[in-house]
Amino acid sequence: MFKAILLPIDLAHPSSWQRALPVALDLAKFNSAKLHVFSVIPDFGMPIVGSFFPPNFEKNAMAETEKALAAFVAKNIPAELEATSRVRHGTVYKEIVSTADSLYCDLIVMASHRPESKDYLLGPNAARVVRHANQSVFIVRG
Repeated sequence: MFKAILLPIDLAHPSSWQRALPVALDLAKFNSAKLHVFSVIPDFGMPIVGSFFPPNFEKNAMAETEKALAAFVAKNIPAELEATSRVRHGTVYKEIVSTADSLYCDLIVMASHRPESKDYLLGPNAARVVRHANQSVFIVRG
């Protein structure tokens, strides 16, 4: 049924993958689907904020995150599954939606906290992905 699955995670927040990863793995195995493990480095929001960071901050952050995500995939994804890692920079939900489209994913599996949680990073992004994605979205509650 599914051929390509996108699993967006935040390496700094294990809650973004601890429960979603097993679900994505099961779905990928059951469907013989390719798993794309994905992370977004959020943009600064306003240009003035970016002026407080070193000149190569974005480039270095991308390189370090790509290495860390590749290591995560090597450690957590069984060898029999076809998996890739990818990092983008920008608005979290927009990058998730556009990456799912560009990789021809037909399912996005992602974590979300319950509405009463004080972690505002995951909740609003999950809600926006659900509203804007062209794919089915499987939300795993934390």
